[in-house]
Amino acid sequence: MELAHSLLLNEEAYNQLGEFQKAEFIFEWLQFLEKLLPVTSRADIRENQKILVEQLTSLLNNSPGPPTRRLVAKNLAVLYSTGDTFSVYQTIDKCNELIRSKDDSPSYLPTKLAAVVCLGYLYKKLGRILGNSFTDTVGNVLKAMKNAESQGRYEIMLSLQNILNGLGAAAIPCHRDIYKAARSCLTDRSMAVRCAAAKCLLELQNEAVFMWSTDLDSVVTLCFKSFEGSNYDVRLAVSKLLGTVLARALTSKQTTASTRHNFRRISLEDVMELLGTGFLRGSCGFLRASGDMLKGTSSVSRDVRVGVTQAYVVFVSTLGARWLERNFSAFLSHILDLVSQSHPKAVQSQTDAIGCRRCVSFILRATVGGLLGEKAQIAAAKEICQAIWKLKKVVDAAMSDSNLETRTSATDVTASQHVLVCALQELGSLIHGLGTTAAPLLQDSSAGVLEAVISVILHPSISVRLTAAWCLRCIAVALPSYVSLLLDRCLERLSALKSSPESVTGYSFAVAALLGAVKHSPLGIPHGKGKVIMAVAEDLLCSAAQNSRISLQRTQAGWLLIAALMTLGPAVVQHHLPRMLLLWKCIFPLSPKDLETEKTRGDSFTWQVTLEGRAGALCAIKSFVSHCAGLLTDEVVQRLLPPLPSAVDLLTQLSSICKSYGNSLKTSSTVYRHKLYELLAVLPPKTYEGSFCAVLKELVADLTVPDSQIDTSTFLLPPLCHENDLLLLGPLLQDTDHRFIEEQLLLGNSIAGGSLEYDPYAIYEKVAKGDSVPKPLPPVLSVISAATHLFGVIFSHVAESHRLQVLEQLLNSIKQTKGSRQQIVQLNVVSAFSSSLKHLANCRGNLGPEEVRKSALTLVMGALESNNPLLRCAAAECLARLAQVVSDSAFTAGLAQVSFDKLKSARDVVSRTGHSLALGCLYRYLGGIGSTQHLNACVGILYTLSQDNTSPDVQAWALHSLSLIVDLAGPLYHVHVEPTLSLVLMLLLTVPPAYAEVHQSLGRCLNALITTLGPELQGSSATVSALRTSCLLGCAVMQDHPDCLVQAQAISCLQQLHMFAPRHVNLSSLVSCLCVNLCSSYLLLRRAVVACLRQLVQREAAEVSEYAVALVKESREDFTPADVNIREIGLEGALLGLLDKELDQRLCQDIKETLTHMLTSMAVEKLSFWLKLCKDVLAASADFNTVASIDTTQEEETAKGDDASVLTSDSDERFHPFSNPRWSTRVFAAECVCKIISQCENAGSAHFDVTLAQEGKQRDSRDDFLVLHLADLIRMAFMAATDHSDQLRLSGLQTLLIIVRKFASVPEPEFPGHVILEQYQANVGAALRPAFAPETPPDVTAKACQVCSAWIASGVVSDINDLRRVHQLLVSSLVKVQAGKEAQSQQYNESTSTMEILAVLKAWAEVYIVAVEKQKKQSDAHNHCLKIANSAEENYRDLTSSTSGLLDLVQADLGTLSKLWLAALQDFALLTLPSEYASQLPAEGGTFYTAETIENARPHYYNSWALILYATALWLTSTGFIVVDPDEGVINLSRPVTPTTMCQDSSTRPLVKSPEDVNTDRFHLILGVSVEFLCSPRSDAAMENIIACLRALQALFDVPWPRSKIGGDQELGVELLNVLHRLILTRESPDIQLAALEVVRLILFAAQEHVKEKRRSAEVDDGAAEKETLPEFGEGKDTGGLVPGKSLVFATLELCVCILVRQLPQLNPKLTCSPAVQSGKHLLLSEDGSRLVAAALVILSDVPAICSPEGSVSVLPTILYLIIGVLRETAVKLQDGQLPLTVAASLQALKGLLSSPMARAEKSRTAWTDLLCSALVTVLDCWDQDGLLQELDEVSLLTAITVFVMSTSPEVTTIECLQKRCIEKFKITLDSKDPLVQHKCYQLLHSIFQHPNKTVSYPYIRSLAPSIVGKLQETEKAKPENAAELQVIQEGIKVVTALTAAAEEEHRAPLVACLLPILISFLLDENALVSATNSAKNLHEFALQNLMQIGPQYSSVFKKLIASSPTMKARLESAVKGNQESIKVKTAKHAKNPGKTSSIQLKTNFL
Repeated sequence: MELAHSLLLNEEAYNQLGEFQKAEFIFEWLQFLEKLLPVTSRADIRENQKILVEQLTSLLNNSPGPPTRRLVAKNLAVLYSTGDTFSVYQTIDKCNELIRSKDDSPSYLPTKLAAVVCLGYLYKKLGRILGNSFTDTVGNVLKAMKNAESQGRYEIMLSLQNILNGLGAAAIPCHRDIYKAARSCLTDRSMAVRCAAAKCLLELQNEAVFMWSTDLDSVVTLCFKSFEGSNYDVRLAVSKLLGTVLARALTSKQTTASTRHNFRRISLEDVMELLGTGFLRGSCGFLRASGDMLKGTSSVSRDVRVGVTQAYVVFVSTLGARWLERNFSAFLSHILDLVSQSHPKAVQSQTDAIGCRRCVSFILRATVGGLLGEKAQIAAAKEICQAIWKLKKVVDAAMSDSNLETRTSATDVTASQHVLVCALQELGSLIHGLGTTAAPLLQDSSAGVLEAVISVILHPSISVRLTAAWCLRCIAVALPSYVSLLLDRCLERLSALKSSPESVTGYSFAVAALLGAVKHSPLGIPHGKGKVIMAVAEDLLCSAAQNSRISLQRTQAGWLLIAALMTLGPAVVQHHLPRMLLLWKCIFPLSPKDLETEKTRGDSFTWQVTLEGRAGALCAIKSFVSHCAGLLTDEVVQRLLPPLPSAVDLLTQLSSICKSYGNSLKTSSTVYRHKLYELLAVLPPKTYEGSFCAVLKELVADLTVPDSQIDTSTFLLPPLCHENDLLLLGPLLQDTDHRFIEEQLLLGNSIAGGSLEYDPYAIYEKVAKGDSVPKPLPPVLSVISAATHLFGVIFSHVAESHRLQVLEQLLNSIKQTKGSRQQIVQLNVVSAFSSSLKHLANCRGNLGPEEVRKSALTLVMGALESNNPLLRCAAAECLARLAQVVSDSAFTAGLAQVSFDKLKSARDVVSRTGHSLALGCLYRYLGGIGSTQHLNACVGILYTLSQDNTSPDVQAWALHSLSLIVDLAGPLYHVHVEPTLSLVLMLLLTVPPAYAEVHQSLGRCLNALITTLGPELQGSSATVSALRTSCLLGCAVMQDHPDCLVQAQAISCLQQLHMFAPRHVNLSSLVSCLCVNLCSSYLLLRRAVVACLRQLVQREAAEVSEYAVALVKESREDFTPADVNIREIGLEGALLGLLDKELDQRLCQDIKETLTHMLTSMAVEKLSFWLKLCKDVLAASADFNTVASIDTTQEEETAKGDDASVLTSDSDERFHPFSNPRWSTRVFAAECVCKIISQCENAGSAHFDVTLAQEGKQRDSRDDFLVLHLADLIRMAFMAATDHSDQLRLSGLQTLLIIVRKFASVPEPEFPGHVILEQYQANVGAALRPAFAPETPPDVTAKACQVCSAWIASGVVSDINDLRRVHQLLVSSLVKVQAGKEAQSQQYNESTSTMEILAVLKAWAEVYIVAVEKQKKQSDAHNHCLKIANSAEENYRDLTSSTSGLLDLVQADLGTLSKLWLAALQDFALLTLPSEYASQLPAEGGTFYTAETIENARPHYYNSWALILYATALWLTSTGFIVVDPDEGVINLSRPVTPTTMCQDSSTRPLVKSPEDVNTDRFHLILGVSVEFLCSPRSDAAMENIIACLRALQALFDVPWPRSKIGGDQELGVELLNVLHRLILTRESPDIQLAALEVVRLILFAAQEHVKEKRRSAEVDDGAAEKETLPEFGEGKDTGGLVPGKSLVFATLELCVCILVRQLPQLNPKLTCSPAVQSGKHLLLSEDGSRLVAAALVILSDVPAICSPEGSVSVLPTILYLIIGVLRETAVKLQDGQLPLTVAASLQALKGLLSSPMARAEKSRTAWTDLLCSALVTVLDCWDQDGLLQELDEVSLLTAITVFVMSTSPEVTTIECLQKRCIEKFKITLDSKDPLVQHKCYQLLHSIFQHPNKTVSYPYIRSLAPSIVGKLQETEKAKPENAAELQVIQEGIKVVTALTAAAEEEHRAPLVACLLPILISFLLDENALVSATNSAKNLHEFALQNLMQIGPQYSSVFKKLIASSPTMKARLESAVKGNQESIKVKTAKHAKNPGKTSSIQLKTNFL
């Protein structure tokens, strides 16, 4: 194929190819040429033009296929437009010649068509350059059309469209001729030609004035005619034409002189009249209509009505939203008039009326719902209300009018019903869409929305009553705050007007609808409403018999209410279950005998009431079973069962009852059947096994002798077919934007679709996806649908022998019926059987013996050859399921063979399509069926069928089946890939475009092939690249196809290719194709586009975005408006705009995901762009808001100014890129802002640091940082948080919360000490205030509390007065909380007040915690300050004022808060009890939850308990557990406190508790809640909850009283330790582990205190006399044994070992032997790891303190092993000579351990001494491990030795061999080359030399002092080079000085004599001082200072020495003199220098 990539056609290569390859080669070359020509230079083109033209025109004669001819034409046009044009006329003549040719053979046809296409493109591109040649051309083409066949007519129409497009106004002479030709084509029998003609006329009307002036009427009539018998594509194209022409007629201002005399101005009324005529009278025109009307035969065909409906929508969309706003009332009255009584024909039958109502609803939805923004929608809703009021007045007048004309008025009443239904539906949908933004509309009393809707609930027509109820439900879903209010109102009216039939049904519908809305409302309704409704329902049922006039209505209403009540779920229903079961039991006769007696009594009316009642009862039970599955215990099921047999008995008797009492019972008996079938289908089949036979009999009768003669296939079969197979059956069964109205064309003429009045019980059910109003089918049909479903359930459960009889019976009944009835029976039977196979497959059942299979096969095979394509489709699926259930390979092979044979012999379309699909379906359920022969046979047959040119249907079905096989045969198919691909390509290049269904199937095949090849497509071998090229070619052909669904296929194929071989897909052309189709009128194409985008942006978001913008900038062709926007707002903006307009849920989801992917990969780079997008979307809402009404009066004037300025929105930007986005889009934008912040957080710290950001911006102005946009972020959060829409408010508050959390600590560089957020206080305050208004929903308030606490806690505002504003909001909520349960609003479910209260308490808890923590920090800082100096006193005072101020703020309410916190914790403790203790819970619920709403309240407690727990613990510790007497506490609180009984139920507890008891209760509450949670934190438990819980425990054990409780209760301590151990094992987070270790330390501390206390009291009691007999306190008593599980020590050790081994696996003795852990390789721990190890060591060293002496002996080895192990493993040299944290900790622990009193206690002394000796040996051995010296840190080990020497008793360290080894180590280290090591060594020796015990220190002095002195003497020669060496010398001198001091008198003199010369040698004279190095100078000063001290101390020795050496004397004197002058200057330095050295000493001073 590479050879095709050249400017001229490579003819050698071309001629060597076979016939089919030639076509491929040509297409590839033409494609390449199309890309090449625009970028080739003019000169090159002119050079080759002649040859190129020849090559291209010669192709015309080669009979090119449709895609090829289009490319030839395009290339020729481009060639002439860029090259020379002089030979163009020859080309045109040649084309005309080809068209005139008389050759009519099929083989010549492609050439003619190619010529036609060519002309079109030449004129389109060159236009007026071609002068007047066009008149001949057009004449010639039109002449050719007269005898052209459909393909010719199709191409000619499209060509004329192109010619008109190119010529513009120049073509006026031909307009009339073209118009005539197109008119005839618009009613052509071929649908493709109609579409083409519509496109041609659409182009024509741009210039042809007559079309929308003089000939307007005839154009309109013509379009109506064209709608007749049309398909979906024609309706789309023609409605677009009709709508556009009418819009043009209305808006044209043409008044030129020539046309003025015959031009009539067309008004809106005229246009509406024209459309209305079509809607009401169809295409019979204006003249004939009257005659038909008289005969009464005229009925509008449905497709005309649907077409006109679409035209209305196009008309309004063309004129735009602004026009609609201005003319809405006229438009509305016209649209509603279409279904009013002024046109009785339109609504004469119920079916017609339902059809018309749907059309009207669609027009309103698509215009009002689709075009208008929220503001305009509210205005529209008011208009609709006005319309409802007007109609209401008419009805009222008619009802009250008792004059003679009542008859006429009665018709008025029925007439108004359809108008009302449409108006109410639209009103409901509008409000539903507006959500909470509709609140102002409902509050506006002038509109009176609620009054209007409620007033029509009493309308005489049932459909109006139902729709009004539905409208209320929509209001309730949109505005949760209205649910309770509306329920109360309706219930109250229902009780008041119990005697009027209309009000009983009307209000019961309303209540049922509202109950259905509750589950969509997050806030629910108060629990008590259930009781009220149940009572009303019972009352209605009981009083039904009192008044026969309304008994029917009352019965129905009662059961409807009960059924609707069930949707509230188990929590509500369980309280009413007994009463409901009782009613259920009573409604059916108890025994068959009672049923017999019933039959003899009564008349048709009583039977009607009875059946209605029983149907209602069945419905209620079904509702119960489906909504309250949780309550279906065995006991309840047993109580449900008894009435069932009698219900089934009644079912069998129905036909005889109907015979006895006439047809009036027909409907109610059908309804009864339907409801019984539905109930049985949801019950477990086991429960009614006894009735199987009876029910099956009835089902078979229903299926085979149906009451209706309606073809039910379109709603029975689609669910039983596979969704992919339905694609074969055209767009009607697919999702389209017009599905709502197109549906009625699916069903037969006698039914228009479902409607609410067919089944009032649907009003409370969940709505099917995408539908607004429920649309139950008429009972006659729904009973069949229920029967097929139930048949499936029962058939799969009956015995196999029984199955055979049933199947035989079904087959016979099909044979016996004839004609159209036969097909209906067959349809019902197949769908029933198919559903039973589905059930059998699900429960892995078996079908039965051979005979059953045979009958089943006969049944299915019959259907496989039915005339109904849908039935064939279902039968194929059924056949495959049959094979799946039988699962016997021989049987399956037999099935396939039957189809093979049929396909070989049959010639009719029906059997060929059916059987070919059957082959594909068999693969779907049985995978690769195994054998390759079978596959080869299938593929062979399908290849043949797919090339059958005579029938496109056969081709489409065969190719579809082939695609299934390719998809499912898996790797077996690889052999066939190449031939299949060639076949697909060949067909793509030859099948005419009019056969779109074939192309769609080809697309599915190509898709399946690409999937099969998969990642292999990336390969580089020749075969792979050939396959890849073929795939790309196929995609290119489909992309150019005129049919949108084929384009959708092309896009999904390219998407697959991009997934497997991304490098080979041309992204820029793919993106351009996607952008162009982003706003296609075909839903499936839009879905494909967005799905593809979603995949592309996951990998290459930036590229996709750039290509989209580049494409729009380059393209010179006109783009559709949506894409024009890409220029300004990029692809992202276009997608956001689409999201706003799109109604399809799936598509919206995909758009959101696409945008999210783009955001995650690009938000940081294109920060400003994204923020502007979000801001534009959110700002659009600001114009509409009435935010400024926020009340700011309560604050000082200054604040007022602040807040007001915040609220002004820049509404002068009138040109928003987004006009009035919906609230859901705005919510998405707010979510995007949160995502952008988190993306920036991951991107780097500069986004949250003003200084860094400004630097970055200066470096590169293109860089962008989030912190620079903070004002925008705040503004967006503010706009969202103060919107009308509650969801948006929640998102806005969430955004605000994130901003506060992320930016709280960002400093403001211009004002040091302040943070950047401080300037936005007013905004934050203003955003929060509305959320605390009384009418705000609780979820918003709860969120706002969270923001308040975050804001206060963040520390942004330091001034208490400023904080007060926000604090005041929290205080107001607290007042609300204190009011208690009684004051709750009865608007929402009780659990919402739980949510709000807990949110308030949690917010206060957070503030309190922060205040306490800050105060703690400050008191630490304060102590620190005092230590450092008093100069900083003033700063410190400022600091404390703010936090202690914060604490003061909270302090005022602490008394109240603590009680509420404790109450909340108590509730939480009750709620966490396991279910077996449920009986012990308080009956009336807890403090903040009610018993009934316990389940709903749980999540709120889980959400907030942890912080409340921590706050409570802090409060208790701050009071030190001192209990304030509640009565005294009240006095100093400013507000009333909730009574103290809040926490305890007064009757069960003693009335007054001692403080000790209260404390113990509280202690156990906190401990219990913590332990319960920490025992088994759910895997999703938030980190902060665990941390808060551990912090609470830390706080608790920080004070003595709780410590004494836990210290004294060993079991409790052990349990806590075990829980913490488990937590450490399961949670990796270092924060959690550290917090847990801190708790462990405190527990151990408590135990230590306890042991100490016991020892002390024992000593005090027993006196010191009998010291020996004292009992041993501490663990291990006098045996030393520790019991695992009971021992605190053991538990502590376990936990510490766990931490240490996790961090340092080498410590585990079991592991050290294994090769996995190489001992000796040192691991550097992470910082967290080191902190954990250090914490564990601290705990270890404390353990012996809680043991008895014997106990301490048994744990000591372990502890020593661990401490020394850590030391050994982590003692590694660090660069700066500092000790690693772990080493420091282990030395500290060692010191603590060695100085333990146990080492000296007489019982344990000897054992300790032995063990410590061993430990010392271990430390010494660390040195001798080979090969480690290079990294081992000698200093750490020396320090350890020193610790031993200094801290243990001399018995340990004076053992000679050990002492020798220790001294040896010091010697080695003294010789170290590293000054730091030497320095440290000196320091350690310094401390050893000063050991008070001479036996310890002398050996060291003897061995090491000489070498130290020697080293110092050497330094006389080598002066120190740097500070480190200097320090070594200084330290050495200090050691010698110390020795001198410690020595006995007689040894002092020689030591001083050694020291003085050394010191004097360091002195410098004045001249040397000037030039000396820094270290020399320092040394000089140090020496001088020391001399000054030593001189006076040992004066005699000093004098002697100085006298004996004159040189020394001289040096000393000159130094002293030189120093005298500078001494004053340097005193400061002297003070500092020793300080420096000592600071190091501080850090590592373990001694």
